[in-house]
Amino acid sequence: MPKNSTRTSLYFLVSLILLIGLELFSDHMAKASEILLKVGIVQRFGESNNSELTLKSTSGHFLSLNFKDEQGKPKKLQVSQVKLEVLPRPLPKLAVEERLVLSDHATFETAENSAKQWRKQGIQVEITQPGRWQVWAKRDVYPTPLLKRWLLESLKQKGYTKAFLDSSVVSTHPQVSFIINGVRYYPNQLEISSSQNLVNVIQDKQSPRLYSGSLIVQPNAYSTYTLVNNVPLETYLRGVVPHEIGPNAPLNSAKAQTIIARTYALRNLRRFQADNYELCADTHCQVYYGLTGTNPIADQAITSTKGQVLTYQNELVDALYSSTTGGVTAFFSDVWDGEERPYLQALVDSPRQVWNLSQQSLANEDKFRQFINLKDGFNETGRTVFRWKKESTIEDLNKDLKKYLARRKDPLANFKTILGMEVTKRSPSGRILTMTIQTDKGILELYKNEVRSAFTPPRSTLFYIDPIYDEKKKLIAYSFVGGGLGHGVGLSQYGSYNLAQLGWTAEKILSFYYPGTKILPLSPSIVYWKDKN
Repeated sequence: MPKNSTRTSLYFLVSLILLIGLELFSDHMAKASEILLKVGIVQRFGESNNSELTLKSTSGHFLSLNFKDEQGKPKKLQVSQVKLEVLPRPLPKLAVEERLVLSDHATFETAENSAKQWRKQGIQVEITQPGRWQVWAKRDVYPTPLLKRWLLESLKQKGYTKAFLDSSVVSTHPQVSFIINGVRYYPNQLEISSSQNLVNVIQDKQSPRLYSGSLIVQPNAYSTYTLVNNVPLETYLRGVVPHEIGPNAPLNSAKAQTIIARTYALRNLRRFQADNYELCADTHCQVYYGLTGTNPIADQAITSTKGQVLTYQNELVDALYSSTTGGVTAFFSDVWDGEERPYLQALVDSPRQVWNLSQQSLANEDKFRQFINLKDGFNETGRTVFRWKKESTIEDLNKDLKKYLARRKDPLANFKTILGMEVTKRSPSGRILTMTIQTDKGILELYKNEVRSAFTPPRSTLFYIDPIYDEKKKLIAYSFVGGGLGHGVGLSQYGSYNLAQLGWTAEKILSFYYPGTKILPLSPSIVYWKDKN
């Protein structure tokens, strides 16, 4: 074969391979942009009396309302706006609403680990969020009062004392409602779409927020309703990135945030299975404000990283992040119960060495106090919540703790006063693992992130406490001295600001906070989440 023919054939073959690769890449990107998320933007509509939602079309357009009336007939109405209310409708007779709560937690991550342990015992469960995160005996597996009580009694016989029945007798049932042309409708589920694919949502007379995609008002597990936004992934990010990383973030910081936010969303689609949606719109997931507050930096970051996710061994990482680490990141198990993530490690949050964790473990109380009093040389130096100090009286701490214990139905909730508090165990990153509280009714231990749930002062679990006495040496208060805001696991948002200003790329920033990970284009071969239950 002539040389020219060989070159032509090789050129054709290489071009074909590249073309196929580009088509596959483009196809994956298209699929990434087409992924629809179900985001609960109002999670428990009807929980408070007189709550209302107003939905409005944009100027010159209309809303389509699709639902079934009380006779089950399909209805479709077109309006420029509609005001939704949740009204109590009388039941034919008194009814009992009942849930068997197996465990109660501050966070989804620890609730999920608890659910895993229950499943190992052969008990079918579901994770819910009526306020705090809870693990319930699965309602469709244990549907009757008799089955719930049988399970509860069997658990008590095995020594499980914290499970309880959450029961109430009700005479009315909340029902979503609206009036159009003088006619009141009571749909069980309502779908709202717009001719322009844009809907303004006004909750309880607050400022309106604009959402792209469609909306559904649907019942949830708590006898209230959830307003769910069906929105494409990349559009969803426009409502997340500027509010999570801030409107003035350096571009590479915004890019790192975007990749993490995309990864976080796709890995966490299971959070609200019990309520038939996927993500919430607050800090229990990621802050999401729809198309309200979008900005050019965030939009540029979203466009330039389209479809990119952060992976570890071809699985999406647990893309945890917080505002401010306080100078040191934490292991997953420092904050939550469950298996370690190899890429979530304890790292000094600085571009240079200001502290050697291997030689000076922050599990040591004296070393920790030395560390928390350092202020210079960190990525977050100068940030308001990098270092903080708060004082709280015993009276206020009593109120905090009583409220926390009452929510958990803890028998110590009737204590009168705190007699003393002590940090009894820390992790190598300095996070509190155990805090012991002595009350007049007995001793209580708080673990990990529960410390933040129990008391108002801590902004993180990276703190120490000092007692404050009056002139008669009576304990009157405690001083909380600490650093950081949030759990401190994974990326520090303010830390990424500093690294980006030093010229670090998004890839370098993410490799710093998540060692051993890779940025990859989203593809069918990537595992979103491995269920290890």
